Amino acid sequence: MRRDPLLRAWATLCTLSVGGAVLTGMPGQAVVSVAILGVALIKTRLILHHYLGLAAAPRWRRGFDLAATGLCLLLAALGIAAA
Repeated sequence: MRRDPLLRAWATLCTLSVGGAVLTGMPGQAVVSVAILGVALIKTRLILHHYLGLAAAPRWRRGFDLAATGLCLLLAALGIAAA
C-alpha cells in the first residue's frame, strides 16, 4: 500500500496542533513561548512544502523558509526580552 504524503502531512499537523495545545498549559512563559514558535515554524514548513507544492521549487522554498525562520527568531527574541 502506498503512503500518501498529504495524508502524512495532515496527520503530522494534527499531532503538532495537539502538542502546541499541551504546551500552553506548561509553566515557564519564555521557554513555552519559544517552544510554541518552534511548533508554528514546523507547521508552516509542512504547509508550504506539502500543500502549496514548494517542495518542487527549491529556490522559492528556501526563500519562504528563510523568511519564516527569521520572523520566528525575531518574535522569540522579542518574547524573551519582554520576559
